[in-house]
Amino acid sequence: MSVALNSFEARDIASHAHPQTNLRLHETIGPLVIERGDGVFVIDKDGNRFLEGMAGLWCAALGFSERRLAEAAYRQMSKLPYQQTFAHRSNDTVIELSEMLLARAPVPMSKVMFQASGSEAVDTAIKLVWYYHAGIGKPEKRKIIGRERGYHGTTIGSASLTGLPNMHRGYGLPIPGFLHVSCPHHYRNALPMESEEDFSTRLAQELEEAILREGPETVGAFVAEPVMGTGGVVVPPRTYFEKIQSVLAKYEILLVADEVICGFGRTGEYWGSQTMAMRPDLLTCAKNLSSAYFPISAVMMSDKIYQGVADHSASLNGFGHGYTYSGHPVGAAVAIEALKIYDEIDIVGRVRENASLLQSGLRQFAEHALVGEVRGIGLMAALELVRDKSEKTPFAQETRIGERLMAALQRRGVLLRAIGSQLYCAPPLVISRAEIETLVAAVAGALDEVQKEIL
Repeated sequence: MSVALNSFEARDIASHAHPQTNLRLHETIGPLVIERGDGVFVIDKDGNRFLEGMAGLWCAALGFSERRLAEAAYRQMSKLPYQQTFAHRSNDTVIELSEMLLARAPVPMSKVMFQASGSEAVDTAIKLVWYYHAGIGKPEKRKIIGRERGYHGTTIGSASLTGLPNMHRGYGLPIPGFLHVSCPHHYRNALPMESEEDFSTRLAQELEEAILREGPETVGAFVAEPVMGTGGVVVPPRTYFEKIQSVLAKYEILLVADEVICGFGRTGEYWGSQTMAMRPDLLTCAKNLSSAYFPISAVMMSDKIYQGVADHSASLNGFGHGYTYSGHPVGAAVAIEALKIYDEIDIVGRVRENASLLQSGLRQFAEHALVGEVRGIGLMAALELVRDKSEKTPFAQETRIGERLMAALQRRGVLLRAIGSQLYCAPPLVISRAEIETLVAAVAGALDEVQKEIL
């Protein structure tokens, strides 16, 4: 790529360090500079329109031009642009948003805490697990169990909980006290001829063995996405969470549902916990909470957790946790408006209506020479790309199969995300049926183009 002197691309290369990016490679290829949004489309600085098939990062549920959210932010900025929530301070928007979230919770919840990102929400949940157990006289219950390929964020705690090696390399992570059990991906991890139910039974046994090996008295919580997002849109096998939760209950281990991606309709229910029959003690959410129009996240806690935390804060004369932007009034105002819009347009019904079109449209590619598996639920899906379908052999890294597909899709006016040999799709929840058909057609063309290049 030739980058013109003083262009946006050159200025970006000179000044901006990008997250989740090969920084040396970026110095060579530069960025795609997006200038504005229009519904489910984004437009670059040269006027090229792209269907944003990842809703940014799983998060712009209402697309990129919802004026009501912008107006809600403006009204709140004009009225009260900031207020802290430490030491008995509050504001009307954060109170209303707390009530709205509790009313929509998948299981009875008692209180809400706010942060600015999903990673911060997960870190807060980790600390609440530790604080709660210390408060009830079990301070040794500190170990947290996650899953291989699970994604929970990139702060030190949330990255340690994450089960993706590329989030650990170079940082000396995970830190002690974070464990990982197998990813519930039947296609990759099941034994030959093993049914989904038998696979779930084996994974539950593995979890129990890990708990017994560590000592149940040392394990505080199990953290899981209802459907794995960044790890590959892995939909758990039948009976998985039923059997996992039985093990957790046996050893008095808390369940934390990471709903940062799944929450607010993505899976075809308001919460992924409802889709997967999870009964969490703590729930984290972010992304679609404000349709990504303002950085905000939340942790909901059950009354059992709250009472233990509250008693412990009284014994210590304070709860030593919080962020400058906890309960930011502008973020809360935008989230309130987003939740109202979800109710008005029946976001869950809309996802259910269109999910079958997206899922069936993409599942037809299971027969394509490059595709080993297509999986997904609601408006989230992934294509697993393989060199050999019968052996499920992944492509070598040097083929850059994911990058090739992303480039071929971009030439067709669609933006999707690839990580290694996984191609992800998670469009705005307001995508129309015609726009889904456009997306599917682009995937078909891109797969054929890349097949000709490498096979």
